[in-house]
Amino acid sequence: MSGKTPTGDAYELDLQRLQLALVRYQQHAIAAGEKVLIIFEGRDAAGKDGSIQRITEHLSTRATRVIAPPKPSDRERSQWFFQRYVQWLPAAGETVIFNRSWYNRGGVEPVMGFCTADEHEHFLREVPAFEGMLVDSGVRLVKLWLDVSRKEQKKRLDERRTDPLKVLKSSPLDEAAQSRFDDYTAARDGMLRRTHSDKAPWTCVRSDQKKPARLAILRHLVRTLAPEAISREVEPPDPSVLFGFELGALSDGRLAR
Repeated sequence: MSGKTPTGDAYELDLQRLQLALVRYQQHAIAAGEKVLIIFEGRDAAGKDGSIQRITEHLSTRATRVIAPPKPSDRERSQWFFQRYVQWLPAAGETVIFNRSWYNRGGVEPVMGFCTADEHEHFLREVPAFEGMLVDSGVRLVKLWLDVSRKEQKKRLDERRTDPLKVLKSSPLDEAAQSRFDDYTAARDGMLRRTHSDKAPWTCVRSDQKKPARLAILRHLVRTLAPEAISREVEPPDPSVLFGFELGALSDGRLAR
């Protein structure tokens, strides 16, 4: 995958500059009462955790929440599907980051048999309306899909199993990430096609190289969310690393198959 990897000092300098811009934006967002919702989705080991850590490192702990939804309880499974997610939505001045979200039903659940085909189809039909209501209510919604190649994913999953400092990242689903790679590809393709909209578009990130991906995400957030006085000081993200979803990306090599 494309994108030059910045070396030590250059990376740290860019990272700090972008984190500072993000802090300046959050000061504005708190004062203006903005409601910010950032959704991180992607293949297993695509770099969601590391990217989120770089985003939140210097943000306000009071005004920022990272949500990694646990397995639903029996009661939650009986509710309207989106109901349990509503409790975590941002209020004025808050930034909420979902480390996986309702889009579990767009990928993990159908691939692993945790939902029925009808439930999956119903979800895909409902998402655009649900997200449209969020945006119409004033929520600043950013949806990020982090993609990683089969080869790089295998390398990272192997590291999780052998590196004692990464053991807590391991999951019983890791094995299926590789054995069902093609199934996840098909689920991703259908999900992106049917849940990308003008109000709630998907942005794709090629994350085989972690550092360029993290910098591109930070650039995208600042340029998408911040007022011009802040965003104009930040260069656009590398389009070979981060790009808005379009149908052509499913077949032209930009997204892993």
